Amino acid sequence: MTMSAAISSNSPRMLRRATTTRRRAGSQLPPVQGQESHDNALNMLRNYLKGRTCYDVFPVSFRLIVLDTKLEVKKALQCFLLNGVVSAPLWNSEKSCFAGMLTVSDIIHLIQYYYHTSNFATAVTDVETLRLESLRDIEKALGVNTPPLLWASPDQSLYEAASLLMQTHARRLPLLDNDTETGHEMIVSIMTQYRLLKFISINCTKEVALLHLPLRKLGIGTYVVDPKDAPEGSPPFWPLATATMSTPVFDVVHEFSGRGISAVPIIDEEGIVVNLYETVDVITLVRLGAYQSLDLTIAQALNERSPDFPGVVICTASDSLGTLLQLINKRRVHRLVVVEGEEDEKRGGRKGRLLGIITLTDVLRYLVGTAPLHEHTEPPEVKLPPQPQENPQQGQSQQESGTTSEA
Repeated sequence: MTMSAAISSNSPRMLRRATTTRRRAGSQLPPVQGQESHDNALNMLRNYLKGRTCYDVFPVSFRLIVLDTKLEVKKALQCFLLNGVVSAPLWNSEKSCFAGMLTVSDIIHLIQYYYHTSNFATAVTDVETLRLESLRDIEKALGVNTPPLLWASPDQSLYEAASLLMQTHARRLPLLDNDTETGHEMIVSIMTQYRLLKFISINCTKEVALLHLPLRKLGIGTYVVDPKDAPEGSPPFWPLATATMSTPVFDVVHEFSGRGISAVPIIDEEGIVVNLYETVDVITLVRLGAYQSLDLTIAQALNERSPDFPGVVICTASDSLGTLLQLINKRRVHRLVVVEGEEDEKRGGRKGRLLGIITLTDVLRYLVGTAPLHEHTEPPEVKLPPQPQENPQQGQSQQESGTTSEA
């Protein structure tokens, strides 16, 4: 049997559908992101921080270590070692009040003090009996400004706490409250920069994804100045402090104390970043009682570094703020070393060469910045010369009134 291949014109399959306008599918490409979308995301993030309190950042469970100001420095360092911390709030048991923070910076000042006024042998003996309350006297002797006694209430907004965090030398903010039964002051917890930034990265994922502008364009971090613009006689990579593997440890300790910094990039003869030396590394030597080891080179001192050192976290100046916050969500980061990347190499640079440093303080300062995001510069007002008036005294009064109004 032969089947006809022809299809009848009245077959339902041949009926033409009525002409319709088909809508174009939405584009799958991400929308073009510019300054406006970045600023809007930043505004939303700041509003989020203003609507949350410090209580919201508290972990489900945590450990709080408080040191009495009467405690010896040596025992305080042992406490740091046993508990894996690098700072702790101080408590004045005589006055029953908060007395500041003990940080690695205080120990760095102590080391420098004994280096200039005594010797390492005396330092070993004195640290056996030196109490924490004496550290402030040592800072005064060195001419170091006494750190401000800053703290916040757990009920304060995260925005207010972040503003205070940027003013502390400890990069940590104690949270104080009053005991409801006794009315006495008590230390509830510690707010750290890292914990706050991680809280933001976890809870503001949409806003973080829109923070797409490059870090250097946003002015986040400290960058190497062009040698032509640097002051005469400035060292290479100014204004950053750097060291090499052959630099004595104490030279770096002097930079820590003098500049108030907590890390120095280690570079080779071409400026390539090969490592990072931190204040925590110095404390490792001090905990072991090896004060004389401060005369060692960086290369020798790094052999004493803890094997669980997380490594040097690097980025490029073209990386976005959002990418940085996403990184903070995944791993513990305290600072990033900015190096030249492939794009810089195409312009005559060198991949891996030191370009800058970004601290968590830099990131927080930008996120909580008080400057308005949308600033439109208006042309200056053109002032016409005063018109002659019948009563000169009346004209002078009007002019003074206008000046007061502008002020």
